[in-house]
Amino acid sequence: MNNLKINAAGRPVPPEVNGEPVVPYMGVGKYKPVASKCSPVIPSCADFPADGNKCVASLKEALVKAGLRDGMTISTHHHLRDGDLVANNVFDIAHELGIKGLRWFPSASFPCHDHLIPYLEDGTIAGIEGSMNGPLGKFTSAGKMERTAVLRSHGGRVQAIQDGEVKIDIAVMAAPCADPFGNANGLGGPSATGVLSYADIDVRYADKVIVVTDNLVPFPCLPMQIEGNFVDAVVLVGKIGFPEKIMGGTTQVTRSPDRLIIAELTARFCEATGIVHDGCIIQAGAGGISLAIATFLHQTAQKNGWKIQAGFGGTTRYMVDMLKDGTMKYILDAQVFDMEAIRSLNENPGHTAFTLNNIYNYHSKGNFATMIDMVSLGATEIDVHFNGNVVTHSDGILLHGIGGWQNCLFAKNTIIAVPLFRDRIPVIVDEVTTLCGPGELIDVVVTERGIAINPLRTDLIAKAADTGLPLKSILELKEMAEAICGKPEKPRFTDKVVGVVKWVDGTVLDVIRQVEGIW
Repeated sequence: MNNLKINAAGRPVPPEVNGEPVVPYMGVGKYKPVASKCSPVIPSCADFPADGNKCVASLKEALVKAGLRDGMTISTHHHLRDGDLVANNVFDIAHELGIKGLRWFPSASFPCHDHLIPYLEDGTIAGIEGSMNGPLGKFTSAGKMERTAVLRSHGGRVQAIQDGEVKIDIAVMAAPCADPFGNANGLGGPSATGVLSYADIDVRYADKVIVVTDNLVPFPCLPMQIEGNFVDAVVLVGKIGFPEKIMGGTTQVTRSPDRLIIAELTARFCEATGIVHDGCIIQAGAGGISLAIATFLHQTAQKNGWKIQAGFGGTTRYMVDMLKDGTMKYILDAQVFDMEAIRSLNENPGHTAFTLNNIYNYHSKGNFATMIDMVSLGATEIDVHFNGNVVTHSDGILLHGIGGWQNCLFAKNTIIAVPLFRDRIPVIVDEVTTLCGPGELIDVVVTERGIAINPLRTDLIAKAADTGLPLKSILELKEMAEAICGKPEKPRFTDKVVGVVKWVDGTVLDVIRQVEGIW
């Protein structure tokens, strides 16, 4: 790709990706497409059983009936996380059938999907458009994937499907609980995930939809997080996922003294500046620092007699505790991280499943993200212009997905809570390796050694002035990190573009290049 063009962020990006023309990033809110939403083919009830029983004997049979062939786009969701068995099984079958050139379009990938590397090597899978975690990220950064990887946020994925950037041929949706008609949810069964929010857009727009479950129940499966009239076939298998890995991951409050300082400073800043207040709306993550922040904010709300109007998650027992004691009125849930959250979904009417289309889709008539008063996020790098990186490390290797990170930047107050350095590598740098979010949308950076407020937020600077909090400039934080760790060497890249980062509106924000000598 030698004909790169400079976009509005000053980054060189290609005019086309995988043979399709793309629009370079034009700036926040600048690109407004003139087009209609896409739609799937029109089905007919005449082609489906009158008794409503869509069960087929195997996933292989369902894929063959769906017309699986070379070059198709296959989508899966990630509610099973590192316990997922279904996505791997899909491509085992494709390989067995001799299918080639598939595009995998997951809502996210996990280390368990390193199972698919041989299929990337032999051409069964030509490329992945979704988060690249662990071994898949390293494989991509080494330039081993046939197609260029495309990384989107969770909301960007919804936008891409809705706008027709990605046409899903077959959506294979793992469902912890389903009936023979295809109604399904994540609330029950041995592989419960709580919600199936990431599956919603796939089942509405894909040409063919296969529901795979290990817990088939009589009609009707309620509540219908997936509605059966979008579903072509239902497959009962022995196991869709490993429960211990579905609920695994970082769901414990950090015990690191430095990270606890970051969390406490974040909560103090939010209280002192009025970001958190009676009736506010917050978003909490499931990382160790985010959970500590949620705990401190819970204490702050209790101390002041405040009620948080709504919390959006990634939900854990820490947010559920707020709902139980009345500190929080509602939880709007797109992903569940522990069994307490599943229990709450089943028992508490104030805890409800919520679709990604409603909260994160930038090409919609407003979305919930802009209504959030405070969101705390992490990052692999923040630069002196407050730009953020969440997909590559300082070594340039692609090891994370974007998730909902980009979409959350549109909250009223976006706080990046990060250590000043990790493994003696500064987090605050001159320029981010990969641009994932423009600095104009990042309001505050909180570290264990100080808080930097974006100069654009003169209101926050004024409110924080006499609080006694350790306020620093972003340059001061960078210099502090370099005084301790030294200035890190920049990674060495080839000219080969192995991936692109899309912005929330579908434009191309940055490229990811092949890293020298990692495979």
